[in-house]
Amino acid sequence: MRHIGSRPVGADGRHGGAPREPVASRVVWQAASLCLSYPEETLLARGPLLRQGLSEAAPDQWPNFAALLVSWLSTALPELQTEYVEIFDLSRKYALDLSYWTDGDTRRRGEVLASFKARYRASGFLGNLRGELPDHLPVVLEYAAIVDPLDGAALLQEYRPSLELLRLALLDRAPAYGGIVQAVCSTLPGESPGDRQTVLTIARNGPPTESVGLDPYDARLLPLAEVHGGRHGDRHPSLARESG
Repeated sequence: MRHIGSRPVGADGRHGGAPREPVASRVVWQAASLCLSYPEETLLARGPLLRQGLSEAAPDQWPNFAALLVSWLSTALPELQTEYVEIFDLSRKYALDLSYWTDGDTRRRGEVLASFKARYRASGFLGNLRGELPDHLPVVLEYAAIVDPLDGAALLQEYRPSLELLRLALLDRAPAYGGIVQAVCSTLPGESPGDRQTVLTIARNGPPTESVGLDPYDARLLPLAEVHGGRHGDRHPSLARESG
């Protein structure tokens, strides 16, 4: 995962003169993107950076990240990897692919996945998804954090029911990961529902909406670097500017 893109600072001191989204939200998205990725040595080594970034930009979110980041220090890597595979790879009950919660494995889902790719391309960036689908939550979170926060926030809000269902499922099965999704939900408009039935009601009626200004080029975001290795080479998706 790497930092991409730059924009000149305008005369008013703001990047490109664009409206600004609170840095805290974007740091949370970026940290969550990493925390929900397959654990590997290179990723775990970034734990201190994540803790520092959260403590500086989003200290109120530390309780949501604490359990997972502490486990990175206290648990052997093979055990962390086994747990991750059992939760996210061997069961669809905790799917990280957002449209799976709304469309399942239906024909319509192919159109939805194509729309994710179209949104990424419209921002002038292409994703190196490394085998993941374009609606994979870590991919969407990275897109929101450092590529196009305006559209990324809208995309997360569009799939708010998926996020809330995932949050509730993980809080029951794997609270350390549930806390990460809870942090993401807390950055979006409206309170999180307390039960599955309320989430399904939101899915029928539509989630709350809110127009916010976002600046995708704030230098205070966590610095990003390539993450290599993993179970099938580099499994952490990254985004790169489209060339040509």
